[in-house]
Amino acid sequence: MNRIKDVLEKKGIKQKWLSEKLGKSYNMVNSYVQNRRQPSLEDLYKIAEILDVEVKELLTERKTH
Repeated sequence: MNRIKDVLEKKGIKQKWLSEKLGKSYNMVNSYVQNRRQPSLEDLYKIAEILDVEVKELLTERKTH
């Protein structure tokens, strides 16, 4: 699971803008945002760089029981 949607909303950035900066289709970015797909590690780092956040801010902590 990722927090891309939360970070985009917090920064007031549209998915369309991110898809253009990332060089991915809107549908691909939307699937990341909706957590239907997870970006590759390489793309995750690119997204963090574009959004000017640490990679860890894009990830949800895994709950262990």
